[in-house]
Amino acid sequence: MPTFTAFTTLDGKPQADALADALEDLDPVPTGVGVFEIEDDSGLWEVGGYFTEQPDDIGLALLAAVYSCKPFVISDVPDEDWVDKVRRELTPVHAGRFFVYGSHDADKIPDDAEPLLIEAAMAFGTGHHGTTVGCLRALDRLSAQGVVGKNVADVGCGTAVLAMAAARIWPNPVVASDIDPVAVDVAKANVRANDLSGRVQCLESVGFEHPAVQQRAPYDLVFANILKQPLIDLAPDMARFIARGGRAVLSGLLIRQADDVIAAYRDAGMPLEQREDVGEWVTLVVKRS
Repeated sequence: MPTFTAFTTLDGKPQADALADALEDLDPVPTGVGVFEIEDDSGLWEVGGYFTEQPDDIGLALLAAVYSCKPFVISDVPDEDWVDKVRRELTPVHAGRFFVYGSHDADKIPDDAEPLLIEAAMAFGTGHHGTTVGCLRALDRLSAQGVVGKNVADVGCGTAVLAMAAARIWPNPVVASDIDPVAVDVAKANVRANDLSGRVQCLESVGFEHPAVQQRAPYDLVFANILKQPLIDLAPDMARFIARGGRAVLSGLLIRQADDVIAAYRDAGMPLEQREDVGEWVTLVVKRS
């Protein structure tokens, strides 16, 4: 079945959300619509639609004019098994003691590694991104320094790879939350696949808003591998729900974005303790004083 995409960029999330809503009213109707923040501090957002029929280029041109965005770029996507392609091309990731792999690489698990099975079909963090690698390394370092996570949360968990990593090395239950219900379903599937059912609780929540997430506070370790502005917005709640002496591992950040996040957490009473740059990405460990 042929697949077509149509993408554009424009300023601001409210305008991008409005355009996405309008895009869903096109004929032919897109099979999916996405809104994504471009991670370059430009303030631009990308809006895209996926179609199984040639999209209406006139209708797209009218939408671009109404919403003051760039002209839509329409592409014909080759008919290919993308999951199989990704499975072939993704190699295992070794980050500290953790080994993130797909089932096709199960024979490559080192004897001294903590294995984490994440299939290529499971999006939102397969372990290959520099931010996930940085968070796994930070967890490994903290454990080596004698830190024991007695009450751990993974906020914006995606695949729950970080929550599962914590559950692998510490005996205590971990809570993993995400704003996206699809991500929560993916996280639950990964928890089952890694034989961690009952050890990692997966919930749909915006930050710490879910009552079950709040009731488990205070936390001694929280992961938040998300984006710059959500991290800054979370700083007061982090200070509220993390115990004195507790830590947060923060990522999803470009190196040039780090100073603003460091300042926000310092102002909230959680100064920087550790930092690691992985390529163009940075992972921060902050500690509540």
